[in-house]
Amino acid sequence: MKSLDVKVWGVRKRNTKNPSYDVRWMVAGKVFSEQFRTKGLADHYRSKLLRATHAGEEFDTVTGLPESMVEKAASMTWYAFALKYLAMKWPHAAPNTRNGINEALTAVTMALLDERPGQPSEELLRKALRNWAFVLPGPDERELPTEVANVLHWVAKASRPLSDLGDAAIGRAVLDSLKLKLDGTAAAAETVRRKRRTLVNALHYAVDLGEFKENPITGIRWKKPKVTGEVDPRVVANPEQARTLLTAVSYVGGYNRARGRRLVGLFALMYYGALRPAEAVGLTKADVKLPETGWGTVLLNRTRPSVGKQWTDSGDTHDDRGLKNRPAEEVRVVPVPPQLVAILRQHLDTFGAAEDGRLFTNERGGVVGSSTYYRVWQEARALALPPATAASPLAARPYDLRHSALSTWLNSGVDPTEVAERAGNSVEVLLSRYAKCIDGRQEIANRKIEDLLREYE
Repeated sequence: MKSLDVKVWGVRKRNTKNPSYDVRWMVAGKVFSEQFRTKGLADHYRSKLLRATHAGEEFDTVTGLPESMVEKAASMTWYAFALKYLAMKWPHAAPNTRNGINEALTAVTMALLDERPGQPSEELLRKALRNWAFVLPGPDERELPTEVANVLHWVAKASRPLSDLGDAAIGRAVLDSLKLKLDGTAAAAETVRRKRRTLVNALHYAVDLGEFKENPITGIRWKKPKVTGEVDPRVVANPEQARTLLTAVSYVGGYNRARGRRLVGLFALMYYGALRPAEAVGLTKADVKLPETGWGTVLLNRTRPSVGKQWTDSGDTHDDRGLKNRPAEEVRVVPVPPQLVAILRQHLDTFGAAEDGRLFTNERGGVVGSSTYYRVWQEARALALPPATAASPLAARPYDLRHSALSTWLNSGVDPTEVAERAGNSVEVLLSRYAKCIDGRQEIANRKIEDLLREYE
C-alpha cells in the first residue's frame, strides 16, 4: 500500500485518570492508533510516520506500519544494537564513563543470551565482551585473536532480539541480573543503579532509532536498591588524627627511597585543601601560590584520573581533563592554610617539579597512579593508628581525607556556600553528603550539655 493512501492525524490527549496520548493514522481506509504516556513520545512516533509517508514508503495493511518500522524490530539483536549504541556514545564520553558503559553492556548482553551449541565458558564470554566487543575500535574494525573471534561469533548468533526487552517479564529479569556479582553475591547499590542508568539511556536511543515506540524499561515497576548519599561519620578523621597520618606517610618506604615522602604533599592537599585525588595528582607548580607567610592559593583547572589505557583516546593510563562536572576551561580557586603552604614549599625544595610542571611523580617520574598512593596510604595507616583503629573505617581511603576536610570546615562554622565553592560541589550536595561531625566532636557537645545541666542541679 503506497504512502499516498495514508493519512496521519495529530496527537490526541486522553482525559483519563492516568493521562495518555494517542497517535492515529489511516491506511487504505483502516484506522490505526498507538498510545503513549507522554506527549513527547507521541509526537516522536507521529514524526516517524510522517517521514515514512513523505519518503513514499509502503505501509503494511495489517500492522499499519511502514516497512522501516516493521523490519528493524524483527532483525536487530540486542548485541548488534549494543555495538551501535557504543559507537554513538564512545566519542563524547569520558574514560570512566566508557568503562561504566562497557561494564553495563556486558552485564545485559550476558543476560540476553540463548542456549546454543558450542557455548563458551562464562569467563571467556565476559573477557571477550569487556576487552574486545565493547571497546572502540570495535570487533569489526580490528584483527581479533581466533579464540575471541569465535566467542563473539557465538554471541552474535545467541543474542536475543532487542524487541524481547519489550516484554516486561524479560526486562525485569535483566534488571534483576544486574543486582548480582559474578560470584552470586549482591552487587553494590550504586553499581546496580549505574548499570540501570546505562540500560535506560541505551533504550532511549533505541526509541530514537524506531526500535520501540517508548522506553520499555522505564515502565517496569522495579525496586531500585537504595544508595546512601551521606558520608559515614566513622571515616572522618579529626585534625590530630590527620596530622598523625600525614607524618606516618613520610616514613613509608624509607628515607632514601622516599616512596612516602614524595607523596606527603599529595595527601596534605586532600586534607587541608579538600582536593579530590585526581585534582591533586594533576596539580602543577604554576597552579600554586605559596607565600613565605600566611595563606596560599591553589588554582585548579585539570584532573588526572587513573582510568586504564583502553578507555582513553591517547592510550595513556591517566586521562587529562577539566574539573569534574564543570566546563572544560573553568578554574576553581582554593585558599590553602599556612600548614599546607609549608608542606608544599618543603616538597618543592626537596623534590622539585616534573618536566611538565607536575608537583607529584612516582619513583620513575611518571604520573602517580591510584594504586601507588593507595598502597602508601594503607602502610601509613598501619604505622599511625592503633590496631583497633586501623581495623576501623577511619580514613580507610585517601578520599576520606577530603571528607574530613569538608566536615571540619562545616563544623568550624564556615558558611556552607563558601565551603561548597572551595570544594567544587553544590550547596545541596555538600549539605546532604558532607555535613557530618568530625571524630570526637560528639564528646565535646556532650560535655557542653552536661555542664549546662549541672548548673541547675
